[in-house]
Amino acid sequence: MKAEDVLTIDLRGRSAVSDYMVIVTGRSNRHVGAIAETVARGLKDIGVKKIRTEGMPNCDWVLIDSGDVVVHVFRPEVREFYNLERLWIQNTATAKTV
Repeated sequence: MKAEDVLTIDLRGRSAVSDYMVIVTGRSNRHVGAIAETVARGLKDIGVKKIRTEGMPNCDWVLIDSGDVVVHVFRPEVREFYNLERLWIQNTATAKTV
């Protein structure tokens, strides 16, 4: 889906909610929605049963929660505004840019 600026943050030992957070950028609302739908469909295809998706009506920021992995898909300006990377990466070297 050509998501941009893909970042994976290892949350093991830092969060009781999930093990990994993936943050990606889509170029437009439509692109964000398409990325989110593709990720959710891919998770279902590999057998993930409980997938929660939030934010699909507006597609500014879509959250896909599959339990162990949480995926955030942002439009560029929304990602910059919320800057989740800053919140989770401070004083750690557990993030990988893909």
